[in-house]
Amino acid sequence: MDLEGLLGSLGAGGAVSAAGALSLPAESYGNDPQLEMMWAKKAYDHAEIYFNLISSVDPKFLKLTKVDDQIFTEFKKTFGDMNINVLNPEDLKSEEAKQKWRPFCLQFDGIVEDYNYGTLLRLDCQKDYTEENTIFATRIQFFAVEISRNREGYNNAVYESTSKRKNQKQS
Repeated sequence: MDLEGLLGSLGAGGAVSAAGALSLPAESYGNDPQLEMMWAKKAYDHAEIYFNLISSVDPKFLKLTKVDDQIFTEFKKTFGDMNINVLNPEDLKSEEAKQKWRPFCLQFDGIVEDYNYGTLLRLDCQKDYTEENTIFATRIQFFAVEISRNREGYNNAVYESTSKRKNQKQS
């Protein structure tokens, strides 16, 4: 069964319960497969919305949070040498990387809502979300990388590709 089929099996009541359950701290749960599916759905929906956004609006004009400037500045201070065009998973997940990311992320506690929630992040910013091109990250990691990609022009390829297809269809 695919993701939509599994999520559809929740029903309306299950979806309402899921909304409440997703607001509880992670420590409240074990490895509940239904809960993991709800988190996966939420992360997938976030990824889909974001990709549609950068496909239809010039990314350099996007403001993802109220504190984009602060996130960008702190990210560049801490991770200025990171290749954000094509991310290396080790730059996010290695023990050394976690030691750098932890204080970076924690500084946004109370500033960025749900800063530590899980979300999906594209490895290669010129490609769509696929199993091979996606890594699980915290929301603040997502914001830091994507705000930088938007400001530095790396996400322009997605927008320009979509714009070209729209113009070709209109011709």
